[in-house]
Amino acid sequence: MDSGIQISDILIVTAIMFFIGVYGFVTRKNLIAVMMALELIINAAAINFIMINKLVFKTNLHGVFFGLFIIAVAAVEVAIGLVIILNLYRLRDSIDPEEITTLKH
Repeated sequence: MDSGIQISDILIVTAIMFFIGVYGFVTRKNLIAVMMALELIINAAAINFIMINKLVFKTNLHGVFFGLFIIAVAAVEVAIGLVIILNLYRLRDSIDPEEITTLKH
């Protein structure tokens, strides 16, 4: 890349971000922490799109647009997810995923 950062360094960082997100998604007991882990996974994918675009197509900005689209979709996902979590908390007084088996009282 132009800035002197090696591609392997970026791939290592995004792989670490991805696997931290997967670990957090699998092990967390709080829905907000699960959503934060999901955001790590999505952001790692967005960084990979931008990095591969910079590597393969130096003049085109397709990867950057994909990255911006992913960030916009992630922002919408967070907004909808927080609304769902707030409603579940209102119904159940808990946001533990294991306690939420049905939506009935």
